[in-house]
Amino acid sequence: MPKALISVWDKTKIVEIAHELATLGFTIMSTGGTAKFLSKNGVNVVPTSNITSFNQLLGGRVKSLHPYIHAAILANRDDPSQMKELEQLGIEPIDVVIVNFYPFSHAVHEKKELNELVDFIDIGGPAMLRAAAKNFKHVAVLCDVSDYEWFVEKVKVNSLTLNDRLRLALKAFQYSAWYDAMIAQYFSRVAGDLFPRYLTLSYEKVCELRYGENPHQRAALYKDVLVPSGIVNAKQLHGKELSFNNYLDADAALSVVKDFEDTTCVVVKHTNPCAVACANSTLEAFEKAKAADPVSIFGGIVAFNRGVDAETAKKLSEIFLEVILAPSFDAEALEILKKKKNLRLLQIDLNQKGEIYDLRRISGGVLFQTPDLTDYEQLKVVTERAPHEEELKDLLFAWKVVKHVKSNAIVLAKDRTTLAIGAGQPNRVWPTEHCVRQAGEKAKGSVLASDAFFPFPDAVEIAAKAGVSAIIQPGGSVRDQEVIEMANRYNVAMIFTGTRHFKH
Repeated sequence: MPKALISVWDKTKIVEIAHELATLGFTIMSTGGTAKFLSKNGVNVVPTSNITSFNQLLGGRVKSLHPYIHAAILANRDDPSQMKELEQLGIEPIDVVIVNFYPFSHAVHEKKELNELVDFIDIGGPAMLRAAAKNFKHVAVLCDVSDYEWFVEKVKVNSLTLNDRLRLALKAFQYSAWYDAMIAQYFSRVAGDLFPRYLTLSYEKVCELRYGENPHQRAALYKDVLVPSGIVNAKQLHGKELSFNNYLDADAALSVVKDFEDTTCVVVKHTNPCAVACANSTLEAFEKAKAADPVSIFGGIVAFNRGVDAETAKKLSEIFLEVILAPSFDAEALEILKKKKNLRLLQIDLNQKGEIYDLRRISGGVLFQTPDLTDYEQLKVVTERAPHEEELKDLLFAWKVVKHVKSNAIVLAKDRTTLAIGAGQPNRVWPTEHCVRQAGEKAKGSVLASDAFFPFPDAVEIAAKAGVSAIIQPGGSVRDQEVIEMANRYNVAMIFTGTRHFKH
C-alpha cells in the first residue's frame, strides 16, 4: 500500500488532497498539529510517532527528525541492498511527501522579538522536503498548493512522469532555498552584516507581466517578503495591470515624493522626474508641476505625498496619465478618476520603512549598496554673497530633486517648483545649457542644483548669464576656487554641501 506523509503549516486544500489520496489507496501519515487537523476533518491518519515509537520532543521542536522517517523517504528503490535494509528494520517506503513550512515572514511582520522568531524557523519540514526532492525518482514531493489537484489527476491515471517528478523536486529545492535565504537575510539585517560573504535574498513571485521593457522581453514581478513597504506593496484601486515600465516609473516617483515633507507633486517619465512642485494643497502642487513641463507630463506618472481630493482629481482627469500614486483618494476623487478605464490608481503607505539595500545587476554578478538617504553633510556658503531666505528654500528644494535625476544632473527651480531638469549627459555643460534654454526668461532669479561638483567654471558662467542667482553643489573639485570666482563675478550665491548624489 503506497504511503503519503503530510506535514503542513498552511492547511489550504490539505483535507481535500488527503481524502483523494486515501480514496486512491494511500496510507496517510502525519505529524503533530497536521495529524490532529486531518483527523478532525475525517481523514484516517497514522501519526509518525507510531512509526518512530517516539512522541514529539522538546515542546515540538523534534517531531519528524528520525532515521525511520528519513530512511523511508530516501531509500533508493532500485538498490536491492537498501530495500533489504528497510525490510530488516521494518520500515515501509514513503511515496509522497507534502510539506510547507512555518511562516517566518509573517512572524517578522508581526514584529515578534528574535527569541520568539526562532520558533518560526522550521527544521523538520525542510529536512523532509529536501530528502524527498533528492529522491525524486521514487518520491513525489509537493510544496505548492496549486499542484495538489494536478497531482491527484496524474495519480488517478498513473501518468506521473519522471519529468513531472523532477519539476516537483525543483519547486521543493527552490522553496527550501528561498526559506533559508529569507531567514539568513533577516539575521543579516539584525546583525548589521550589510555585506555578507554569501549574499542570500528572498523574493516571492507576485505575478508575471505582459512583457518587459519592450514587447519582445518576458518579465515577472517579485517581492521581498521581509519588506512591507515599497511600490510592490502598493494597493491598486483601479485600472489595468501595471507594466514593467509602470513599476519602474512609479517606484522612481515614490522615491522622490517621499523625500518631501511639504505637500508635493512629482511627475516622472522614464524614471526621471520631469517636474516637481511644493505648494499648500495637492491641487496647487499639481498645477505648478504641470505648468513646469506641460509637454513631458503627457503619459507620465504623477505622485503625491498627500491624499487626492475631488478638485485635484478633476484636473488630473483632463490629461492622459499612466499612473497616479498617493497615500489616499477620497470617494469623489475615485469616482472621477475611475471613469478613465485604463488609468492606474495606486494607494501606498508612505510611513513604512523602505529598502535598506540598493541592488544593481551587472553581467556575471550584482552590485550591492546602501541607498542614498543623506541629504547633505554641511551647508557652507563659499561665495561673497550668501543666499537670501527665499533662495535658500529653493536651493534646498532643488537639492532634493537633483538627487533623483540621472547623472550628470542639473535642476533649475524657483518658488519650490522645477523650471527645467537636465539628466543623463556625459558632461555638466550640456544639461546646464538644456535647463537655461528650457526655462527661458524664467531662469532669471532661479536657483540651480548640481548633483556633483563643477570640474570647470564654464557651466556656472552659462547659468549666471541666464540669470541664475544661486547655486548648490557638493564642491570638491581641484578647480573649486575658479568656480567660486566665476560665481562671485556674477554675484551668484553658492553653497557647498559636501555630499555628492550621483545616480547611474
